[in-house]
Formats: sequence, structure tokens, C-alpha cells
Amino acid sequence: MLRFSLLRTGHAAVVLLGVTVVVFALMHLVPGDPVRVALGTQYTQESYEALREASGLDRPLVSQYFHYVGSALTGDLGVSFRTGEPVTLVLLERLPATVSLAFAAMVVAVGIAFPLGVYAAARQGKISDTIVRIVSQLGLSVPDFWLAILFVLLFSSTLGWLPPSGYVPLTEDPLGWLSRVIMPATAVGLVSGAIITRFVRSAVLEALGSEHVRTARAKGLRHRIVMGRHVVRNAMVPVVTVIGVQAAILMGGIIVVEVVFAWPGLGRLTFDAVSARDYPVVQGAVLLVAALFLLVSLLVDLLYGRIDPRMSLR
Repeated sequence: MLRFSLLRTGHAAVVLLGVTVVVFALMHLVPGDPVRVALGTQYTQESYEALREASGLDRPLVSQYFHYVGSALTGDLGVSFRTGEPVTLVLLERLPATVSLAFAAMVVAVGIAFPLGVYAAARQGKISDTIVRIVSQLGLSVPDFWLAILFVLLFSSTLGWLPPSGYVPLTEDPLGWLSRVIMPATAVGLVSGAIITRFVRSAVLEALGSEHVRTARAKGLRHRIVMGRHVVRNAMVPVVTVIGVQAAILMGGIIVVEVVFAWPGLGRLTFDAVSARDYPVVQGAVLLVAALFLLVSLLVDLLYGRIDPRMSLR
């Protein structure tokens, strides 16, 4: 297991290094001058040259890249062109909102997908299976931002049950956080749940057709024992993959949903930074999202080894 963990960690480090190269190159290929945009109406030739020198944009590209990577290894991601704040602090301020929303959305998604997927697979070909498949297909077809707008109109504007937008940290006011996270988490979780439901159903159906399950049934084991010990556990490996991918995507921020609910997460921060050509924030946000994605993938790989020890030998 230690060799397996070190191998996966090495792969993640190489991928993250590749992400820094791609992001750095793309930022410099985008047309426009970020320093000129950052100065706005306060532009003068002296301030322009001073900001270029302070941000390191007057150096050769190769020198800029190695300086950026070296600084990133120490936690220094530069300074925002817009606010002058350290990018690392800006990202750390937004990270809790994104993590809390992603966690709540995954609770909704898994809470819906797992029981529905297993239920549909156990009743393959019946009317209940057909209903689950139709509902999951509808969930895939409906955009999460449309659900978000619909929820605001129904539960905030019409019924007045929930606040329409805003964010309260979980540690400061748990009930306030819960009242504000319900709608965005449900909007995102329903769409992710529809995706996971279809994978759960397929994985359980595949496990139901395996030889060891037929042997267990031939021995007279009860249906509940067969499903719990032999079917669900073997179906978890592909399902964990999908859950991990969905969680990693949510960690990156759901831009439109965050904008609808004025949720101060990484997605909204990246959107605002791109609009303002705040390159240090964009680079830092993409790098952080990539790191979170790789971290979730690494945890999924390690979980594979716990679910199926044979995976740790590959």
C-alpha cells in the first residue's frame, strides 16, 4: 500500500507540474495587457513600468515561469492586480465556501443516487426501474443554473422560506449556513445525483451477473445478504470513481450557480478575475483547483486499495 501511495503521489506531482506549464502559457497567449487593464484610469507610463517590474512581467518568459513555480512551492502565488492582496490569502478566503457547498451538494447527490441506483438495478425491467431511468435522464437534461433560478423564484420570492442569496460561514452560524446552502446544494446535487444514479445502476447490474453472486444465491443466502456483502461492495469501485470525479468538479466551483446565489466561492472568484484580466488570481485559482482535483483523485485511488486490495498491486 505504501508503494501504491507513493506511485500515485508521484503521478499527481507530474500532472500538477504540467498544469503550471499549460496555465502559464495560456495566460500569456491571451490578447491584451493585464497591467494596462489593472491600472485603468490611473495609467501613467511611470506607474505602468513600476507595476510590470513589481509583477515580474518585464523578465523573459522562461525566467518568469521558473520564478512563478519557485514562489508557488513556498506558497507565494503573487499579488492580485485588482486589490493588491496576496493571491494565496484571497484563495484561502474563498476556499471554505467552495468546500462547504461541494460537501453539501455531494451529500444530496449520493443520498439520492445510491438508493435509487441499487433499487432500479434490483428491479431491472420493471416499471420502477423505468421510472428511475427516466427521472435520471431528466436530471441530466436540466441545467443546474436553471434549477437554481427556479428555486430562488419558488422558495424565496414566492414562499419566502429561504434567503435568496448570501453566505454565512458554517463555523459562525450553522443554521444560517444551512438555510443558505440548501438551494445551491440541491440544485447542483440533483444534477450530479442523476449522473451517479446511472453509474450505480450499471455497476450493480454488472455485479448481479457475476459468478460469485450466482453461487451465493445457489447456496440459499438471503437477498439482503447477497446485495450487501457480494453485490454492493463489488459495485463500489466504478461508483467511487464517478463520485470522486463529481466531487473534484464541484471543488473547482460551480460558476453560474455561485453567481446566482452570490456564493463567494472559487468559481465566482475565477469568473471575476478572468473578466478583469487579473492573471495572478486566475493562475492561482486554476492551480488550486487542479491541486484539489488531484487530491480527490489520490484519495479515490487509495480508497480503491481499501475496497479491493487487488488494486494496490497494479
